[in-house]
Amino acid sequence: MTSDQAIISILTEQVNSYRILLDLLKEERKGLVNLDAEKIEHISKEKDTVVMRLRLLEEERVRLIGEFAEHNGIEKDITLVTLGELTHNELIPELRSRLLSLLQSIEEMNRFNTVLIDRSLQHVRTSSSFFNSFSTEHTPPNTGVLLSKET
Repeated sequence: MTSDQAIISILTEQVNSYRILLDLLKEERKGLVNLDAEKIEHISKEKDTVVMRLRLLEEERVRLIGEFAEHNGIEKDITLVTLGELTHNELIPELRSRLLSLLQSIEEMNRFNTVLIDRSLQHVRTSSSFFNSFSTEHTPPNTGVLLSKET
């Protein structure tokens, strides 16, 4: 496999992984709306796994692009646009465009989910304050004695 084909393979994997992350964020939104803590926790673990995979893919992409630059006598950092021009491969700019679109969608979904999380936390704080208003300070202390009546 040539280095540009390896880069295309990595970019394709990144697109697929970002799509998975976006789907997880959509599921997280549903869990936040429904206040489903168990679902949110499960999704959070899945997101961590996907993000770790994305970090590894990004490191590999950077390595492969650096290797491509070195083999072709290019001394500067290469962008995906430049790489597409150098290789005359139209798939690279297309994958770049997909990545940008997915990243924008993920950013928007993250902002929306952050608002939902803030509202959920406010709801929990309000509920907690309400229940704390019935604290033991306002009720007489319990003596700890249990009386039973036998008949």
